[in-house]
Amino acid sequence: MDHMEEQQPIPACMEKWDFNWLLHRAAQRVGAAFAEETAKFGVSPRGQLVLQALANDEGQRTQLKLGAMLGLDKTTLMSELDKLERAGLILRVPDPKDRRVRTPMITDKGRELQKQAGDALAEVERAFRDRFTREEMAVIRRALINLADGEAPVHGSCL
Repeated sequence: MDHMEEQQPIPACMEKWDFNWLLHRAAQRVGAAFAEETAKFGVSPRGQLVLQALANDEGQRTQLKLGAMLGLDKTTLMSELDKLERAGLILRVPDPKDRRVRTPMITDKGRELQKQAGDALAEVERAFRDRFTREEMAVIRRALINLADGEAPVHGSCL
C-alpha cells in the first residue's frame, strides 16, 4: 500500500478553530491511522469490526442481525462479508430451516487475524491516548461520550 503523501497544513485551516472542523480533522487522523494498520492485515477497519463482532459473539447472528448490530447497511455489510469470505476469514452458513438466511461464522484463520489486528489497533489507539495525561484523557472521553449521546437516533456504523 502506498503511503499517502504528508499533507502540509493549510494556513486558513490552521487559523480556523471551528469546533466541527477540529472534531472532523481529529476523526480523520485517527481513522486514517486505523485504516493504515488494518490494511497491513489485508482487511478494512469495517472488516476488522465484523471479525471482532463474530469473534466476540457467543450466539450466532444472521447477516441481517449482524448488520443491525453494527449499524451497517445491507450493501456495505455484504461487500465486507464477500471480501472476508474470499480471504477465508469467514464462512456464510445457510440456515437449515430457510436457505435464504445466512449466518456468518468466523474461521480459525479469521479468529487469528482478528486477534493480531485487534492487538495492533490497540497499540495505535494507545499511541493517540499517550499524547494526553490520564486526567486529560478522562475529560476527553467524558466530553466525547457527552457529544455522542443525544435524543435523536444514531445513524451510521460503529466506524
